[in-house]
Amino acid sequence: MNNLILLIGNDINNISSGQSWKDLLQDIITFCHTGDCVELDDKKPFPLLYEEIFLTAIKREKLRERELKAFIAIKAAEIKANGIHAAIRALKPAHILTTNYEFTLEGRTPYENTSLINEKFYSIFRRYTMDDIHYWHIHGDCLNPMSINLGFEHYGGQLQLMRNYVVSGTFYSSKEVPKESLLRRIHAKQVYYHSWIDFFFTHDIHIFGLSLDFVETDLWWLLTYRARQKFHHKNVPVHNTLYYYIPEELVPGSKFKLDLLAANDVQVISLPGKDKLAYYTSIIQRIGKRKSS
Repeated sequence: MNNLILLIGNDINNISSGQSWKDLLQDIITFCHTGDCVELDDKKPFPLLYEEIFLTAIKREKLRERELKAFIAIKAAEIKANGIHAAIRALKPAHILTTNYEFTLEGRTPYENTSLINEKFYSIFRRYTMDDIHYWHIHGDCLNPMSINLGFEHYGGQLQLMRNYVVSGTFYSSKEVPKESLLRRIHAKQVYYHSWIDFFFTHDIHIFGLSLDFVETDLWWLLTYRARQKFHHKNVPVHNTLYYYIPEELVPGSKFKLDLLAANDVQVISLPGKDKLAYYTSIIQRIGKRKSS
């Protein structure tokens, strides 16, 4: 059985020609007519910058967030696929988790949502299945613009539901959603992998193309809670390994983050990364060899 699981971020899209993340930010500011008072600054965490743009816009234009997110969904959907996306699919992983909103990893827009429930806003169960690969869009997707996770408030709501799912149990009206917490279900050996969160406690995950900036509060909480469960609480066994890939040229300047990843039981793997295409090709080849061994 193929149990290969990947968590992939936006950097693989940077191989493709087209719009950069900074270009998208500028387009959002232009769309909201806030260019005269909202300044792009690397010191501003993006979820709070998004709130600044949106709140400034609604004070002036009475802009609806649905309109803004629909605009962002259109822009994200314009991202073009490249050879790395196809090479990832060729690995035939069982599951691909991604923070990306568009469907370049799938290779085409999915026609069927295979989630346990149809989420409109948050993304605990958001899944599409194509060619025997399950794709989990953990920060929302372009087909559902209001699910796109950008602002501080959205991150907070996502984290609240994640913690309920793992620690205290869920309160969804659907009878299909298990009410017991993930921890209780792991203890009872009743994990059915309805959510992407399940894999963080049960399966090896290879993480690449993801900067894991500290604004990703939902993922950092999950890493921290998993590590606490393994080394401190010890309510359930945690035997899986998380692998984080980083270009070796970025290692010296990323020591602060890599130290935190190590403390959270994440194994860091650095590879030559000056050539982005060669870097991701080497990651895929390395994972492919591990899979076949």
